[in-house]
Amino acid sequence: MIYIYNCYAGTHSSALAAAYHLNKLPKDRLPTKEEILGIDIFNKLTPKDMGRIIYHGMDENGDKVYTFGRSNSKVVMPALTNLLTMMNGNEKLKDKVIFSNASPTVPLAMTFGGLFSRRLHIDFIGVPLLVKGAKQTYGNIISLVERTKKLGKTQMNLVEVLDNKDLEVNKTFS
Repeated sequence: MIYIYNCYAGTHSSALAAAYHLNKLPKDRLPTKEEILGIDIFNKLTPKDMGRIIYHGMDENGDKVYTFGRSNSKVVMPALTNLLTMMNGNEKLKDKVIFSNASPTVPLAMTFGGLFSRRLHIDFIGVPLLVKGAKQTYGNIISLVERTKKLGKTQMNLVEVLDNKDLEVNKTFS
């Protein structure tokens, strides 16, 4: 199976989701600032990286985990879904692919942090907001990943897109 977490820029919420999925972040407590900033691509991608599918590793079940930034395009997900469905139909791709939208987990602090840091290059304002937002939404990231893994095991489609808009967000993590 292939899991692909996606969000606007691919460098914040989807990076957190991939890191959690791969057990690179704690399950029993909030991650520290250092753990958040130590995620391989957290706050490191640029607009040129949007659309690039980035491999992060294999999980405990041997499933591959990727991320990508899809910007605000309305056509990227349908195009990828159609391409992968076509490849599956031609027996070129054997793995089930689960796209999971991490954007519904993004709190306001992370949105503004990304704007200040990535877009305006004002890291002394943006990075603390990103860390604050990552901590605020950590419970949501856990819920998103656990839901994604569960649906990945139960869905019958070879290509599944989870928009996660119905994900209950704003849970606090303790």
